[in-house]
Amino acid sequence: MSDGGVQCRTVYLDGEWLPEDQAKVSVFDRGFVFADAIYEVTAVAEGKLIDFDFHVARLERSLSALGIPMPLTAGEWLELHRQICVRNGIVDGLVYMQITRGVQDRNFVIADGLRPTVVLFTQVRNVLANPKWKTGIAVRTVPDGRWANRHVKTVQLLYSSMAKTQAVRDGFDDALFVEDGEITETCSANFHMVQSDGTLVTRGLSDALPHGVTRASILDIAAAAGIRTVQRTFSVAEAQSASEAFITDSVGMVTPVVSIDRVPIGEGVPGPVAQRLLQLYIDQKLQSGVRVH
Repeated sequence: MSDGGVQCRTVYLDGEWLPEDQAKVSVFDRGFVFADAIYEVTAVAEGKLIDFDFHVARLERSLSALGIPMPLTAGEWLELHRQICVRNGIVDGLVYMQITRGVQDRNFVIADGLRPTVVLFTQVRNVLANPKWKTGIAVRTVPDGRWANRHVKTVQLLYSSMAKTQAVRDGFDDALFVEDGEITETCSANFHMVQSDGTLVTRGLSDALPHGVTRASILDIAAAAGIRTVQRTFSVAEAQSASEAFITDSVGMVTPVVSIDRVPIGEGVPGPVAQRLLQLYIDQKLQSGVRVH
């Protein structure tokens, strides 16, 4: 298999470095049988891990919420990230880590003392060359049918995958989840809007949406830049009438949203606040990111 020019990736699996075609997980692993697993994705840009400490902190929170022991320390996670980048020649790309509860004969009752399964793998991607930053994305609204504890970053992504796949097939870039008339997020990113007075509005943290690492960074950057921010719920109609909108996640960073259900937002092009925050974010993270080489 190949990955962006890498003929065969090296994968980390439970203490071993293996060629990707030799890395095997048991069919009885609870991650496979019950989606009983947590994941994180850390971007690598110009040889630096972006927001690494925040990803590890969120990983620990998610594992704790499911009662899965933290298998490694923060320092050990960092060393693994550095090693996997070096082994696969990653200068620009992504590092995925996935931790399952472990292997157990199929049973809804979780056994005591299971040893977590730990997997890390990489993908080559130039995260600083996202064409959607210039054009923005078009989203369509769909009912939010995911489980109630979305703040826990589990691998239960089937609904999100199906919603995004259908949206792309219908000519959109992503799906925007709506619950009780209020926007939660897109399939894999937090949603934000900018009002006509320049106020940045984003939904407050709760069990209804993941506590985004990039979201937190952007709110801090916005405050430092003198941009007023408000955290509250808001409707689709309010977002459609905003001056601009954007989404944040570790892969796309800050990506403008130019329409919702084919209704243009603002001028229907990427807005100045999103563009400014993107540049500030890139500048800050390239300066503070942890080097992998």
